[in-house]
Amino acid sequence: MTVTAVHKDLDALTMRVEAEFPAPPERVWQLWADPRQLERWWGPPTYPATMTTHDLRPGGRVDYHMTGPEGDQFHAYWDVEEVDAPTHLVVYDGFAHDDGRPNDDFPRNRMHLAITAVDDDRTRMTIVTDFPDLASMEQVLAMGMEEGLTAAIGQIDDLLAEDVAAPTGA
Repeated sequence: MTVTAVHKDLDALTMRVEAEFPAPPERVWQLWADPRQLERWWGPPTYPATMTTHDLRPGGRVDYHMTGPEGDQFHAYWDVEEVDAPTHLVVYDGFAHDDGRPNDDFPRNRMHLAITAVDDDRTRMTIVTDFPDLASMEQVLAMGMEEGLTAAIGQIDDLLAEDVAAPTGA
């Protein structure tokens, strides 16, 4: 599995997930920047994501939903705050109603993505989620955020393996 560490800090109200991949930072960034690639891994295997809006620039928005095994849909969004391709992304991550309006019954969290080269052919991806308060952190963790995110990230290796298997040249 690509996830190398998960650390929850209840005092700092953060969850940090680290993963490493056999690819350069620019390739790992494309997993976020290309909505079709993001759909292939964002969301646990049994809850695949569909990106309906993907405006990955400061002030932009990403709208998506995950579809469960029974066809049930869970809507969410990112309000994009910072982008420094291919190394840094900061978004506010929230749940949404079916029509895309924020669902205030659930917390809105700040998510920091950092992509850093480990060496010439390995990249570390770190996702740090900041929660507004302990109750919000506990609520989202109880919903399975840690398990869902680690399962989602675990799908990236197969996606990257397709790059190696794809024929090159014309």
